[in-house]
Amino acid sequence: MFKHFDVLEDLNKHLPLREKLIAAHESIKEILPFIVRVAVAIYDPETKVLKTFLHSSGEENPLDHYQTLLDDAPSLKEIVKKGLPRVVNNLVTFEQGAHEHTRRIGRQGYAASYTMPIFNDGVFLGFIFFNSDKTEVFIEGVLRQIDIYGHLISLMVINELTAIRTLTAAIKTTGRITSVRDPETGSHLDRMSRYSFLIASALADKYQLDDDYIEHVFMFSPLHDIGKIGIPDQILLKQGKLDDAEIKVMKSHPRKGREIIDDLVKNFGLENIEYMDVLCNIAECHHESVNGGGYPSGKKGNKIPLEARIVAVADVFDALTSTRPYKEAWSNAQAIQELKRIAGKKLDKDCVNALLENIEAVEQIQQQFSENSYG
Repeated sequence: MFKHFDVLEDLNKHLPLREKLIAAHESIKEILPFIVRVAVAIYDPETKVLKTFLHSSGEENPLDHYQTLLDDAPSLKEIVKKGLPRVVNNLVTFEQGAHEHTRRIGRQGYAASYTMPIFNDGVFLGFIFFNSDKTEVFIEGVLRQIDIYGHLISLMVINELTAIRTLTAAIKTTGRITSVRDPETGSHLDRMSRYSFLIASALADKYQLDDDYIEHVFMFSPLHDIGKIGIPDQILLKQGKLDDAEIKVMKSHPRKGREIIDDLVKNFGLENIEYMDVLCNIAECHHESVNGGGYPSGKKGNKIPLEARIVAVADVFDALTSTRPYKEAWSNAQAIQELKRIAGKKLDKDCVNALLENIEAVEQIQQQFSENSYG
């Protein structure tokens, strides 16, 4: 009675999204062995950038840590416009290798591709790519089989992203309910989250970071200060210098943040969100210092989780270059000198260097997410 083996059993387990994608690919290969790679890219509507996210091709992935403007990929943009999948049965002649991503795919030896757009309630989220090592294989019968898997993978991705957005919305709502008004603006969060993405991407090779880890750092970094929800207004919004007692209360916000996350995850049933430990580490450890002089635990060096070290640099740089009620904005040059001064003391040297080596990208982010005179 129970002899049949469910080839997609792993999708019922509490596994990272990447492992579920690999399980789905293994099932596809049993009936379509020429499908050698399944990959997912997701779209950032704020910057119109398409970013690699997940893949099932092991170490042989031609597009690790890759991003491009959707406008610079006209064939992909056309898929979004039409809302329909695309078949390319011979990649050798497609686009004549005009784009970097096309050339990388070609060098890897993929011969044909099927691309499905991911939409959720009509909103474009990204793409799923099915790559073959043989040409002329994506015929109607094959496509009907792949479509089923494509929509299954889409639902898994949508579920992951929706869960994260639910958590973010819950945190924002909690902030409004408690009437806390953090002086940090939405533009600050837009900038520092993208600085975090830059830093993580630059460190990917050295620390062997996957694209899905990098993307989760980007998604979770704006939630670093959620513990400030529990800080009284008279301290959080104080114009002048805090006294010792007030500083002690302010320094409690990282632990409060961890407690809030734990409560929200439990109450909203979000235990299955991948990389939840990354979010917890960012909230709890972003004020730790590499010399051990930070808080709340006095962690030192590599004992501080990498994601917290990344977010700390992004947060400090944007705080320095932003206007606050108690200070004027520093120039980039002044902020760079300060980061160099405290690198290896307060901030991680690798993370500081990763940001400073991408200063042109930093300036583009500043231009796109600039403050107005009212913040």
